Amino acid sequence: MTRLALLSDAHGNVHALRAVVDAVRAAAPDVIAIAGDHAVNGAFPAESIDLVRELEAAGAVVVQGNADIAVADADYGAAYPWFGDAVPESYRTVAEWTAEAIGPERVDWLRRLPAERRIRAADGTLVLVTHASPGSQTAGFDRSLDGSVILERLGRTDARVICCGHTHVPEVRDFGWKVIVNGGSAGYVFDGDPTASWALLDIAAGTVTPELKRVDYDIIAAAEAVSARGLPGDVYRAATIRTGKLVR
Repeated sequence: MTRLALLSDAHGNVHALRAVVDAVRAAAPDVIAIAGDHAVNGAFPAESIDLVRELEAAGAVVVQGNADIAVADADYGAAYPWFGDAVPESYRTVAEWTAEAIGPERVDWLRRLPAERRIRAADGTLVLVTHASPGSQTAGFDRSLDGSVILERLGRTDARVICCGHTHVPEVRDFGWKVIVNGGSAGYVFDGDPTASWALLDIAAGTVTPELKRVDYDIIAAAEAVSARGLPGDVYRAATIRTGKLVR
């Protein structure tokens, strides 16, 4: 059996990330997968990156998210293509602040992360780790997607299991031939439950058994740290952390 822990979208909320990492370590997985968007939005991006890198040094599989592109390269069109030519100034400002806060060496680490990684479980099952969907860091498995679009995106990989994040909504979709496991967000969740989320998968004899997990943490401290920073949009970011719902 292979036990895999999946976390994603910490977004610089080190209070949440530390709580998730403690829970992950207690579960004693064989491998940890971290699916991107490590730094931007929260008040502690350097600390969050350092914790992810600690896990990476111990063998975790880490990929880059779309918001990591904004921080590392200031390519806002690539990071947020749904805005077209009108990426909000608040997105640009927080990405610039984050890049300065983490420093050049951590920026370079974000830049060098791969878009995807693959893991072969002990039973031969192929697992894809990606931020949004196979072949894309920005086109996720949103709940509103037409079924034909989901199937088209699933067809972009031979992997039986697709581990992702990006939507900030934890969920499992089992199609029989393929399974999507979205770990939600370890710091910036959108499903109305402000606790941090992650996922644990057991893979054995061709069977995939995923379980979504929630972790309590000091939500008020994380939100107040963002509010105190005072960047454009921080009042909404803090409200999102407090409520577990995207506030704009």
